[in-house]
Amino acid sequence: MPVLPGAEPFRHEGGEIGVLLCHGFTGCPQSLRPWAEFLAERGLTVSLPLLPGHGTRWQDLQLTGWQDWYAEVDREFRALSERCERVFVFGLSMGGALALRLAARHGNAVSGVVVVNPANKVHGLAAHALPAVRYLVRSTKGLADDIAKDTGTHELGYDRVPLHAAHSLRRFFQRVDSELPQVTQPLLLLRSPQDHVVPPADSARVLSRVSSTDVTETLLERSYHVATLDHDAERIFQDSYEFIGRLAPGAGAGTVAGEETKETASGG
Repeated sequence: MPVLPGAEPFRHEGGEIGVLLCHGFTGCPQSLRPWAEFLAERGLTVSLPLLPGHGTRWQDLQLTGWQDWYAEVDREFRALSERCERVFVFGLSMGGALALRLAARHGNAVSGVVVVNPANKVHGLAAHALPAVRYLVRSTKGLADDIAKDTGTHELGYDRVPLHAAHSLRRFFQRVDSELPQVTQPLLLLRSPQDHVVPPADSARVLSRVSSTDVTETLLERSYHVATLDHDAERIFQDSYEFIGRLAPGAGAGTVAGEETKETASGG
């Protein structure tokens, strides 16, 4: 299936500091594109991949699982690591879980982690029924577009959640939760108190289980779940850039290294 207009991956060739951004479950790079562009404009090398099964139609996601999604960001991380001196991993929602797993598994190769409304668990009684129900019901209503802005903003995501994929997501969260103590890198966690997709308990769980000693928690009071497209988007962008600058002085290395940055984004 062709990729939906606006759902294309984004890549930008900048300096020696790299950032990998991971989008959420049933979403696509569109939800993080402004963030990626903000970082690219400041000379960073940026990769924002499209996860398998996403950005086309929900039936395609039904055929994939967490191993596929993680493999994609792992490949992108390794490619950035070959190109850049230091690499940071960022993520929204499930993308936050992907970023945390990269940090847990790659250790010092990850210089820092930024997560926005990170998901850690599939909640509710229905979650426990997923192993059986997924064979009887193909999908349920979608999760996209939880945004406080009431004009001009829309998240490009599926209107249905395929239950085979949801079951795989649940297993992935369980795996990541067990690996959180292996996360030791500096962590910036930004969360929306008014989030209708991921409850505050998920962020609290992440903060309680990581081994990081350099931890910052920021509340996004004016935004819902997709905060990267919401009222607090600019704060997320600026705080994350300052986070990089604090840990990697001279970030914006396209300028520092005397290189011209070159955009290699897909889809315009």
